[in-house]
Amino acid sequence: MKNTEYFKGKKITVVGLARSGSACAALLSSLGAEVYVTELQDNEVTRRKASELIARGIQVELGLHSEGFIAHKDMVVLSPGVENTALPVVWADQFGVPIVSEIEIGWMVCPARIIAVTGSNGKTTVTTLIGQVIEAAGKKALVCGNIGTPFTSVVAAMVPEDYVSLEVSSFQLERIRTFRPFIACVLNFTRNHLDRYRSMEEYVQAKKRIAINQGKGDSLVLNYNDETARGLAKETKAEVIYFYEGQKLNPNQAAVMAVGSILGIRKDTMEEVFKGFKGLSHRMEYVAQIANVTFVNDSKATTADSTLWALKNIQGRVILIAGGKDKGVDYRLILGVAKDKVKELILIGEAAAKIETALRNAFPIQKATTLQEAVEKAYRDAEAGDYVLLSPMCSSFDMFLNYEERGEVFREAVKKLLSANRGAAAH
Repeated sequence: MKNTEYFKGKKITVVGLARSGSACAALLSSLGAEVYVTELQDNEVTRRKASELIARGIQVELGLHSEGFIAHKDMVVLSPGVENTALPVVWADQFGVPIVSEIEIGWMVCPARIIAVTGSNGKTTVTTLIGQVIEAAGKKALVCGNIGTPFTSVVAAMVPEDYVSLEVSSFQLERIRTFRPFIACVLNFTRNHLDRYRSMEEYVQAKKRIAINQGKGDSLVLNYNDETARGLAKETKAEVIYFYEGQKLNPNQAAVMAVGSILGIRKDTMEEVFKGFKGLSHRMEYVAQIANVTFVNDSKATTADSTLWALKNIQGRVILIAGGKDKGVDYRLILGVAKDKVKELILIGEAAAKIETALRNAFPIQKATTLQEAVEKAYRDAEAGDYVLLSPMCSSFDMFLNYEERGEVFREAVKKLLSANRGAAAH
């Protein structure tokens, strides 16, 4: 790692004890910082994480935020899910304490070359594929960031010859200061996270920060078919490389091709990776088929655009399970395709009423109190040849820890149906 002496003796508070927060606290402690962690949630998960950090000599408070954890500190590190109106942020501003994000900490000590990927849709797939094509070319790549593995949890294992394929969200980019990827890739901009941002323009401004520190010798990869992304070319000092969706390449593959060309990776090497790519967990993932009804887990679809893509790629009638925590998206976006393809919509979560209002005249709608109940209702109403698709168009945080847990609950509910169906068949 680089800059390993910088944090020694500094008093640093990490706000939030989710994956990135706990990883960042552990890293900072290993670098000699005096670390504090403040977390509003007090439950079995946070208590377990807190005990692990306390064993390292880190001070942790659960169930509240107190001024003493913010005052007289050298730095506050903000976890992505923490709102800018949260008390620790307000206090840090009052006390003049600098606020940064976890990816800024990772960047400060990272010796490897960073390829950062952002956009409203496709980030995880592109980030994963970039890592795979780099590995296929005989080099080492670490895939991390918003994809699920915190940047700060793996940075200690990196050397200068390595590459980092880093998925970054708008939340993470809000609090960067010096973060500078040598390749930044912007995939697209669609309505998203308008529960956090006051306008689409504010959301775009957060995303644009991925390239704010880039300069000569860096590359900015942009989607030419997205007008907002294409417009970033006017604002950067980096070399701009465009990618285009083609007959043989979908937008995600085209973005990876553009990054690979900068790295000097052979086209045929990348094409072989694309052929062998099996997809991602919780993204259009086949779960099971019961009585010729196919269940598909698309829990990672947290925008209407992602669900639209899923519907376009299913060849059959769909019972769609959607809902969760609203992010300010326009659910009517799916109507053009859904009117002809969706047989029934089953809604769960906080956003159920809003989605019903947006789509009520398109197809039959019913509600369920749990995801398990939604799966059971979907199967009861399905006919042979139908698909039951979990594609929520919302974040998971009203009912689940994350989209992974939501996807696992869906899988388990389908497994129970499969087991019950086999039992009935045996009798």
